[in-house]
Amino acid sequence: MHVNGRPVTILGLESSCDETAAAIVSSDGQVAADVVHSQVEIHAPYGGVVPEIASRDHLRAMGPVVREALARANLSLRDVDAVAVTHRPGLIGALLVGVQLAKGIAWASHKPIVGVDHLIGHLLSPFVRRSADDRPPLFPYIALLASGGHTAIYRVDGPLAKDIRELGATRDDAAGECFDKVAKLLGLGYPGGPEIDRLAKQGDPTRVSLVRPMAHRKGFEFSFSGLKTQIAEIVARERPMSEEGIANLCASFQATATHVLVDKLVAAARVEGVRHIVITGGVAANRELRARATAAASAFGLELSVPAFASCTDNAAMIAYAGAQRFLAGEQDSLDLAATSVSALPRRTSRGPGPRP
Repeated sequence: MHVNGRPVTILGLESSCDETAAAIVSSDGQVAADVVHSQVEIHAPYGGVVPEIASRDHLRAMGPVVREALARANLSLRDVDAVAVTHRPGLIGALLVGVQLAKGIAWASHKPIVGVDHLIGHLLSPFVRRSADDRPPLFPYIALLASGGHTAIYRVDGPLAKDIRELGATRDDAAGECFDKVAKLLGLGYPGGPEIDRLAKQGDPTRVSLVRPMAHRKGFEFSFSGLKTQIAEIVARERPMSEEGIANLCASFQATATHVLVDKLVAAARVEGVRHIVITGGVAANRELRARATAAASAFGLELSVPAFASCTDNAAMIAYAGAQRFLAGEQDSLDLAATSVSALPRRTSRGPGPRP
């Protein structure tokens, strides 16, 4: 993981959705700087991310965010070995902002450019070291990636795309998307995940009975649209709901969703014969998911790695680290690097209802 006896230093850029981010990270995972500009406030009135607004805000913020990251690291572009940038998957307009700036920086500073798959960034986020207590997993490991746009279980045998295999994914809504939609049904605002997590602490998960989606199906696929529909029917039937009723519904919903996520993660690890498991993505910041995964790992003799909270949500540190691994493997891109909404990781789970072969 070194060049000429030292770790390589990577400038990472991230703009796949509604976070404008830049970071300076070494190939051994040490974070020199990590700057994130959030767009939550400008999207909140709409109840979700508006792509055009996201792109325009990235244009405004990306330059200052990069300059701030270099300043915090006390480095200049001369000290950087390569530029890594998220170029897939994500909102095309948002991705283009980061990709075009990364190209400009690489061209002007005569540095290599490395395109990074956003999903691979999340899957490698446990290797980002933000404190001395961080303990990365060992390859191979089974990873649950749960966020607003993606929910899937992967077997990760190494840091490159060729080393990663999807074991199962959601057929419809992502877990984080379901959290946000349920929060909207309950009038809790956007983003909904943190608010549901807060209210769930005050509620009783046994007061509302919900069916766990696909809990008894073999395989590692998910479906969250039915769970969202159950909540919608309860809200319509019991409107207006009391504060206690909302807290109980949040507690039951969160318990149901996290049960399914953890049960399938553990089942995948046992089927694959892999001892190390990881949870990552924005939903990995959820209190109950972390606690449930910790308990399950202890019960089944598994080793669990969970990234720091700052590494769960979209950030450029994970992109810089993933880019460093490609760079050290001799992989880099030309200045015709394109943005695309499709991940480099082959998808084996078909979308939509119905039987599977």
